[in-house]
Amino acid sequence: MTRLYSSISVETILSASITSSQTSIAVTTGTGSALLGGVTLAAGNVDQFTIAIDPDTVNEEICFITANSGDTFTLTRGRAGTTAITHASGATVRHVLTSNDLDYFNTAVQPSTLTTKGDTFVATAASTVTRLAAGADGTVLTADSTQTKGIKWAAPTTGTVSSITAGTGLSGGTITTTGTIAIDATVATLTGTQTLTNKTLTSPVINTPKTTIGFNAQTGTAYTLVLTDQDKLVTLSNAATVTVTVPNGVYSTGQQINLQRLGAGAVNIASDGTTVITGTGTGLRAQYSAATLVCTSANNFTLIGDIA
Repeated sequence: MTRLYSSISVETILSASITSSQTSIAVTTGTGSALLGGVTLAAGNVDQFTIAIDPDTVNEEICFITANSGDTFTLTRGRAGTTAITHASGATVRHVLTSNDLDYFNTAVQPSTLTTKGDTFVATAASTVTRLAAGADGTVLTADSTQTKGIKWAAPTTGTVSSITAGTGLSGGTITTTGTIAIDATVATLTGTQTLTNKTLTSPVINTPKTTIGFNAQTGTAYTLVLTDQDKLVTLSNAATVTVTVPNGVYSTGQQINLQRLGAGAVNIASDGTTVITGTGTGLRAQYSAATLVCTSANNFTLIGDIA
């Protein structure tokens, strides 16, 4: 428990008698706060405030107050070598300093125990404290049950990797004495056949480039281009005239769509009413003619190729 003291405590009296077994007392109404003299007892009976009942008489009893509610106090009876006895109403109640308090401070850990910068208090057993001298520079405190003090200063040990969890860019496994951490070659280099997804290449140098395009075969008489037609070859095959509509708000500057007329029917490239199409013509000239539609700016396109 934490011992609490006051230099301004005012003595009071019991408002009712108590037996030798009671663990609470009541003092004159309105005097409880003055008795504590500004001390506040924490909840849970973790503090103690020393009083004497019938002080300086043959009936003196030392008690520890551990809690209070107004003028009512919870007590630990018969402390500091005294015995719990019956006290009459009107008995004096006074805050005191006892030999028990003085012994407590006399046996407490003394600052003089530490003699050197960096010294540490350690326990060699329950309620037994001693000095652990400061360690050498660079050493760390290490628990060691073989030491009398249970702890020592020692050089830090280096860590040991026991296993490697393989993941993106790393490969490995359980390590006993030695082992290897390998960086996945597919991440570290670009040798061999590999696939790059969602990667931005800054100023790449491409040697022997190879490009594979996709196809979108249309056989109806009307088709409106979609975003996924970008960089594809859209083939148009029908005996009747085919109208290809270019939508607005779909393509960005620089994107392009390839078109080819496979059927006998004419193929016309038309605006949706908002897009603007420029070029020397707006249709594929003949069967098997091909052209490229390039987005030059927002909703503006140019048609380049075998057109009429």
